Amino acid sequence: MPMARRLLFRSSMWEVARPRTPLTEGHFMVRLSDPATPFTEDSAADWLLCYSAARAALHEVLHSSLCTVMFPFRWHPLGSAIGEPAAESSTPGFHLFARWAGESTTPGGQLALPAHRRRAAGPFDDLDASLRAVLQRTAAARLAAARRPESRQDVSWVSGRGDAAHHRVLVPEPGVGTVSQLTPSSLLSLAAALEELPTGDRVTGYSCVMTEAASSERRLELHALGRSAGEERNPLESLENLPEVSRALL
Repeated sequence: MPMARRLLFRSSMWEVARPRTPLTEGHFMVRLSDPATPFTEDSAADWLLCYSAARAALHEVLHSSLCTVMFPFRWHPLGSAIGEPAAESSTPGFHLFARWAGESTTPGGQLALPAHRRRAAGPFDDLDASLRAVLQRTAAARLAAARRPESRQDVSWVSGRGDAAHHRVLVPEPGVGTVSQLTPSSLLSLAAALEELPTGDRVTGYSCVMTEAASSERRLELHALGRSAGEERNPLESLENLPEVSRALL
């Protein structure tokens, strides 16, 4: 049975929490505390604070070296929600799937099941207590560091066609390998690039999967798959065949 959403850390605008149905030990959400909050430079900076603190905590406690981000854009997961986390509420949220050696359940294995057949992992009382403590400490350190001059470079996002119809790939230019390397302005650029993705022709919204680089020669990638309530086939079922996505989820 789904459990109550467990809050691990709350910042000024965003929060890190276990979803109601955590699919793995490394499944978390970064969700907006107030759905009316606009996405501005301050909101983007607070999202990065929550995300980066979560990544640091997952690395320290679970020894995670990889994290995949999934979220819907103008789309609400329907029915069995194959390939994506089931919708929990209308509040904007991003699902984080941490990966590490020795994990007992993979995100891809759970997401391949219909939503009604997925079983919540856990309970994680001791694990989440450890993560909560590290999140608080890490976020405080990052807030202190944020008062110093920013050295990261802003990026823009370039859109290209993917391997199938209605599949778009957004990549940062100049390239970066991880989400934590992005700046608030870079996140605003990404939001603007998502807004420009085409709709119509049986596309009403997008399911998005952001994968980190496998090597220094590759870039962070955001895969956006066009979705509609009347689609003939769920495009997420074939996305996992792509090397970067397979490595991130399976």
